Amino acid sequence: MKFPPRIVRIGALGALASVLLLGGPAVAASPTAATAAVTSTVSAASVGDICYSSLPSQAYDTFDLIASNGPFPYSQDGTVFRNSEGVLPSQTSGYYHEYTVKTPGSSTRGARRIVTGQATDEDYYTSDHYATFDLVDFTC
Repeated sequence: MKFPPRIVRIGALGALASVLLLGGPAVAASPTAATAAVTSTVSAASVGDICYSSLPSQAYDTFDLIASNGPFPYSQDGTVFRNSEGVLPSQTSGYYHEYTVKTPGSSTRGARRIVTGQATDEDYYTSDHYATFDLVDFTC
């Protein structure tokens, strides 16, 4: 099995665990902070996980393009993903970027994407155009 250069994931799962374990209202200093912490925890908890080896083969091509900085097949690839749906953990604007995973037979970009996060190099996969996300686990 081929692993992309982004395989080194220092803290990706640790960051998610930190949000889940430490992000609740018990550590919040104010009601506003408590609301933000609960929202972050709910978002992080709603994200599933997927083994790298279970991704469609086109996702491997996308990871290769990300590692080499393109060129990308679509002008939208590499643009900021705003997380408008609120499914991913809340982050500052510019933290997430999206990339197309080609869908064989589709005349458009299709619904499959990889969304990357900067701080801990986490990678998320969605096959349903941002309705759900899975954190990519590169160890399986």
